[in-house]
Amino acid sequence: MAAALLFLAVLAVALRPASTVAPRQPPTPGEGIDEAELQGRRGALVDRVVFTREADVGRVTGLIEAGSHQVFTQGISSTTVFNRLRDSLHTAYDLAYGTASELTLNPAGPELATGELNPFHVPAIREALNRLIDRRYIAEEIFGGLAVPRYLPLSTAFPDYARLADEARELELHYAHDPEAARDVIHREMEALGARFAGGRWWYRDAPVRLIALIRTEDERRRIGDYIANLMEDLGFAVERRYRTAEEASRLWIASDPRAGHWHFYTGSWITIVILRDQAEGFSFYYTPRGRAEPLWQAYRPVPEFDELADRLERRDYRTWVERQAMMTRALELAMEDSVRVWLVDQLNASARAANVAVAVDLAGGLSGSALWPYTLRYTDRVGGQMVFGTPNLLTEPWNPVAGSNWASDRMIMRATEDPMVIPDPFTGLYLPQRIEGAEVTVEAGVPVGRTLDWLSVESAEEIRVPEAAWIDWDGDAGRFVTVGEKHPEGVTARTRTRVAYEEALFERRWHDGSTLSLADFILPWILTFERADEGSRLFDVAHLATFEAFQRHFRGWHIVSRDPLVVEVYSDQIYPDAETIVAARAPAPIPWHTLALGILAEGSDELAFSSNKADQRRVDWMSLVAGPSVPILERQLRRARERGIRPYPAALGELLDAEEVAARYRALADWYAERGHFWVGNGPFELHSVHPVAGSVVLRRFAEFPDPADKWLRFSRPAIPELDLDGPLVVEVGEAAAFHLAVTFDGEPYAAEDIEQVQFLLFDGRGELARRGEAEALDDGLWRLALSAETVAALGAGANSLELAVTSRRVALPVFASHVFATVPAGGREGAP
Repeated sequence: MAAALLFLAVLAVALRPASTVAPRQPPTPGEGIDEAELQGRRGALVDRVVFTREADVGRVTGLIEAGSHQVFTQGISSTTVFNRLRDSLHTAYDLAYGTASELTLNPAGPELATGELNPFHVPAIREALNRLIDRRYIAEEIFGGLAVPRYLPLSTAFPDYARLADEARELELHYAHDPEAARDVIHREMEALGARFAGGRWWYRDAPVRLIALIRTEDERRRIGDYIANLMEDLGFAVERRYRTAEEASRLWIASDPRAGHWHFYTGSWITIVILRDQAEGFSFYYTPRGRAEPLWQAYRPVPEFDELADRLERRDYRTWVERQAMMTRALELAMEDSVRVWLVDQLNASARAANVAVAVDLAGGLSGSALWPYTLRYTDRVGGQMVFGTPNLLTEPWNPVAGSNWASDRMIMRATEDPMVIPDPFTGLYLPQRIEGAEVTVEAGVPVGRTLDWLSVESAEEIRVPEAAWIDWDGDAGRFVTVGEKHPEGVTARTRTRVAYEEALFERRWHDGSTLSLADFILPWILTFERADEGSRLFDVAHLATFEAFQRHFRGWHIVSRDPLVVEVYSDQIYPDAETIVAARAPAPIPWHTLALGILAEGSDELAFSSNKADQRRVDWMSLVAGPSVPILERQLRRARERGIRPYPAALGELLDAEEVAARYRALADWYAERGHFWVGNGPFELHSVHPVAGSVVLRRFAEFPDPADKWLRFSRPAIPELDLDGPLVVEVGEAAAFHLAVTFDGEPYAAEDIEQVQFLLFDGRGELARRGEAEALDDGLWRLALSAETVAALGAGANSLELAVTSRRVALPVFASHVFATVPAGGREGAP
């Protein structure tokens, strides 16, 4: 809670107006735009977006003022740049809370392929770094106050942190800055490894113990890396500092085998692109091989208890909310003991834009993480035109739709070319329908699942039987799905059934190359889920296996109820607290089968690989559909596919792909490639017009055939984050009751009580121990009361106490915090006080 409370102070500083200029807020939907211009407009509100590489955040304000750039994708966390941005008449900004900095540690060892010792192979040494590092120094000195200390694999800005506030505080106190305690542990463990400490240095086999620091150069992580390197040198390690850009660093920490010894620690950063209302699967992602296919993740070896608990939390294998919270608490403890990642700070980032530009920005992911940016980007005074985006990284990793780049800068551009089935609300994280008419979620009786929005329904059933005709497995030899009836004649049950009804016009929609969506676009990606886990397949990828095995533990069937209009049922034992999230996780999404087919052919012939892990194993290129040596290989596979009329997996897809459609698809793709020089085909509001890796630019163009009205999502303009004012006595006599009042407003107006989900309080005594927790009482819109009985006050004893409040709104998922310090004194103790 202590870390989260700092966010309130940070927010107050960030939003403090300059001496003459207050921050400019986003305009209301359509402000300044002639309504006549909106009539009949489909898709994007601008005609062209150009992404250019610009890594120097110090130039942001000047470039916007000069008119050469309109938007910057990188979140700004430098106070100097932020103040310049805030004070300019020509710029505006939006705030986001979903970026975190951490220290990624190499767990391989204890000896690496070089024969050198890797101290970070030992969990106790990794854990000790939590006490060695002064997170407050990083937040206040390196980030200038635009960050808060973070200890745990829970974002301090998301609901789970508020729900687990007392458990989080206990762990934060346990791992508080204590360099002497950290040093003692590191010395003990190093000696156990056979190292010796002499002359102020660590030695192993008569050579100094060397650590390679992989330090990012584009932002505050350069200073973080130097700070950590200094700490390790002070402990007696020889540190080699390797300063690298994102692209240069990714070839080492992501793409190389950790055992090769190219690095020991890396200054990592993560952006959560949507508000995570449930962070239960983060343990599996960040600490187990199931997280990603890359070699680093495959080197993770969590203890069995942690691995099992992370897997259960990923599948939501709990019966009650109380059980879930207990599992989360234990997972937090085990994550800290494991510490393949040492979390450092949560950042407050500002997304920069020109004052006459508006866009929906996600409260977590900012502009680069916003799912709605392609649908809402606009000039406030006109429709159309071109915008230039500056981005620190461009084409950082290869693009492919199976296991391609996961970098925020790449994903932001990809997202503009995609049209998802559901879209997350940028302020609450709840999913909204985009290409589906509605959904029905059925859960097993007693399973803790709730619904907030009315576009879907939730009901319970004593038992959910999976239909015999549902697909549950894949027969790679026969190239067909296996039904529940075949694999489980005795029948199968599930904890959830999700029925998704897609829009009636779905199969009238077009891909960017002009071809029409078909059912095969939904089924082929589903086949690959199984095929890449089949050891008998040429597409088998060992790095995919851990993810697939986790999926199998909860998957219970996939059933097409109706083909046109498309209605699909998915059966699973995995749940989420929000039914909206269950639909988002289950609703099958399309990928153009003809571009996937080229990738399948290229990997099947050992020329390319979808994942970096398999590319490294096979010594081939990691597949990119947009640039590099992959493109001519894919072009050759396209010629082959056209000549032979190749249909992928004909036993499963044959009836869906007649010769005419196959020929039409490949012809459209050939024409697309001839004009644009790449194979990235989407169906979103923008199409990938051209890619220029050497020049460092990517051009998007408005897709004129996009079906939706241009103003469909313009209602998302500004998040209603509650503003808090907590008032109460500064001194309370022991034996007296005490009352505190909280004013909750937004833009100076009372915040409706019905829009507040919870006002939770934690009361800490003078020793910093939790004395009581509870909820405040609503008196009226915008006014809440918290009463402490005389008995509660008496139990505190005499001394300084802290009252900390967490307010959760239904309009935004970002919890807001306030605190009040008061003293308890013996009866009559206030007499004579000034």
